[in-house]
Amino acid sequence: MTDTHVDIKDLIVDCADPERLASFWAQLLGRPVAARTGPYVWLARGDGPGLGFQKVTEPRAGKNRIHFDVASSDPAAERQRVEALGGRLLPQYAAGGFLVMADPEGNEFCVIPRGSFELDDDGRASYLNDSDGSADSA
Repeated sequence: MTDTHVDIKDLIVDCADPERLASFWAQLLGRPVAARTGPYVWLARGDGPGLGFQKVTEPRAGKNRIHFDVASSDPAAERQRVEALGGRLLPQYAAGGFLVMADPEGNEFCVIPRGSFELDDDGRASYLNDSDGSADSA
């Protein structure tokens, strides 16, 4: 029988400045820039899918339809590191209980705890303790 499933090989982020965005994500993930090919900048492959940044001319429009969740043992400290790298907090999502950040081009991503955490019946997380989106130890 032939194997007919597919695997996610790479995730590609469309962006205006692939060098800048690749640098941000390289520092955040600890995966250095590994290659540049045409309009693409690639990070070193980790255990999961590859991550590439593609230069596009179209502006970003609206909320991302897909986003990354990055796991940290200390989301509050990670928030500070993300901000130091050029990202920012998106407080409009605080009611959902997730620590939602944006990279330098505004792409949303969540910083979640490495371990398990509770979700209520509406899908709100429980690892943040205040309304401005900061984590418990912030």
